[in-house]
Amino acid sequence: MAGNSQRRGATRKTGKKATVGSGGQRRRGLEGKGPTPKAEDRTYHSAHKKKVASEKRATTSRGTTRRTPSGKGRGAVTEVVAGRNSVVEALRAGIPVSAVYIASRLEADDRTREILRTAADAGYPLLEVTKPELDRMTDGAVHQGVAIQVPPYDYSDVEDLLDIAAASDRPPLIVALDGVTDPRNLGAVLRSAGAFGAHGVLVPERRSAGVTASAWKVSAGAAARVPVARATNLVRALERLHEAGCFIVGLDGGGTTTVADMPYSVDPLVLVVGSEGKGLSRLVSEHCDVIAGIPIASDVESLNAGVAGGIALYEVARQRSL
Repeated sequence: MAGNSQRRGATRKTGKKATVGSGGQRRRGLEGKGPTPKAEDRTYHSAHKKKVASEKRATTSRGTTRRTPSGKGRGAVTEVVAGRNSVVEALRAGIPVSAVYIASRLEADDRTREILRTAADAGYPLLEVTKPELDRMTDGAVHQGVAIQVPPYDYSDVEDLLDIAAASDRPPLIVALDGVTDPRNLGAVLRSAGAFGAHGVLVPERRSAGVTASAWKVSAGAAARVPVARATNLVRALERLHEAGCFIVGLDGGGTTTVADMPYSVDPLVLVVGSEGKGLSRLVSEHCDVIAGIPIASDVESLNAGVAGGIALYEVARQRSL
């Protein structure tokens, strides 16, 4: 019957008693543990691992940048160089590198071994990534399992170039580019500027090539030694250089003199190189003290900016050495 404690099998437990506060402990045990954390916050989840890798790459991309004397300038967007030959050439040229990316299970050859050796010797961050990740980083380019990230370039300004010239105890020699949009031409001018003692290169902020990985490669490392200044308005920058005592000489096929006979070579000088197609713009031409040309064969239309700048810089260096 109900409540009959004397029936067979019925026992009364009298040994263990409830302790003080046990009810509260049981209530806490029944309480929930809060909302489920986001996948990226759970350390065991793949989303968390991707988040950590992304943050690591972002931190790496803010790595070493080239600094100009004043630390002023407007950096460009980081750029990725892909492909084994391109990466090898970039590393040999001394391009500053934020990170080196190597695909998982990469089949090694002489180029990849050189890349790994150079990265290790220089202390560049070496990151192993998947092929799909490399495809995304390089916008589907043929990367052959390797890529490097180039940091933003830190540009100088006109005053920096004048300060560098003053510290050198030599008359200022600056190359300005008017409408040159091919970074390879900029790289060639930088290489010539480094070879013939120019104090820097001036480029406009708009409609002009910037110091990209392509410019670094063509410059053969000269971009690390020759500062590049960026001006919001090239004409005003030329006016500032004129006020500082520099003569402005423009290079154009229809010049009134040749580079061999141009005046002001031994004076403070700014050589202005125009684009291959349009040459010097009208406003820039009007601010030049003289326009000089380079005699060429009649069956050749024009020289590109890199070649023209190199010839003019050589001639200036020759006349200054006399």
